[in-house]
Amino acid sequence: MPQPSEPKPEQNSTQAVEHVASAHQLLKELQQKVGNHPELGEAITKLEMALNILAIRTGGLL
Repeated sequence: MPQPSEPKPEQNSTQAVEHVASAHQLLKELQQKVGNHPELGEAITKLEMALNILAIRTGGLL
């Protein structure tokens, strides 16, 4: 019976980027619906920072 392979770090980074980007988009859409809110703005900023960090770690291969 074949052993399950370990996930590659690139796959984990790609999945993380996809999830963060999706969350970022959802928050931006929510912000447009409800207007500016300090907590939404902070969450969006933190997601943008996380995306930038992931981009640096993956060498921009997102």
